[in-house]
Amino acid sequence: MVAFRGARDILPIDDWRLHAGSCAARNIITANMRADQLRPYLRRLAPSINLSGASQTRCLHKTRPPPTIPQPRPFVPDVQTFLTLIGRGLNKHASKFPSWESLFSLTSPQLKEIGIEPPRNRRYLLQWMQRYREGALGPGGDFQFVNDGEAVLKVATPPASVVSDAKYVVNIPHGEGAASATEAPSTLPRPNGYTVQGLKSIAGPYATPLPGQAGAVVKVTEGMWEHHRGRKIDGGERRRAEVRFKKRSAERRAEREAEALANM
Repeated sequence: MVAFRGARDILPIDDWRLHAGSCAARNIITANMRADQLRPYLRRLAPSINLSGASQTRCLHKTRPPPTIPQPRPFVPDVQTFLTLIGRGLNKHASKFPSWESLFSLTSPQLKEIGIEPPRNRRYLLQWMQRYREGALGPGGDFQFVNDGEAVLKVATPPASVVSDAKYVVNIPHGEGAASATEAPSTLPRPNGYTVQGLKSIAGPYATPLPGQAGAVVKVTEGMWEHHRGRKIDGGERRRAEVRFKKRSAERRAEREAEALANM
């Protein structure tokens, strides 16, 4: 039998293994006893430390504040109009949201439960909800005078007391209030994205001129605020080299076949 020569005596290899195992077990027991003895002192020094070994779970979603619910705007008065403006066919889900508050209080898992599919539509809707909270709106979001999804724009000039020939676009009320409002254009809102071209022409997104250069009208339109998805060319960035190589190979094959047919 092979023997192991220790520092003080000679033990067979099997007895040495038993001896080493017993020493390791004794060290573990001693360490546990020391931990049990030190635990009361550690609790006094750091009462918040959990020494029981239980798993700790942080529920961050329970500590987050609930999402804020913004107020509707004149150009976006209800859920149907909001979903129509952001496009991508989301207005077909308008019946799933009974109120304005229910739309802006839902999370991604809740949107999935009510059937907003595919996932990219849920992400797109959540992004636009956050943009609306922050006030990052599309054309017409700053209109103040809107009637049945339609806003009227006029060309205004500074008052006579101001020495300037600058012209700008204002949003005027409908009906009887339009005449009185045009007399004081400085008090009317100036929408972003709309400018005066020429004498009385109004240029801007979805602005339809009125007869006789009397201004322009902007109506709520499907996809007016939509962010269009990109179009992949030749399979996109990841597959572009492969797709183009296959196209060149197919073109060369077609040329060889045409030459072979011509030589026959």
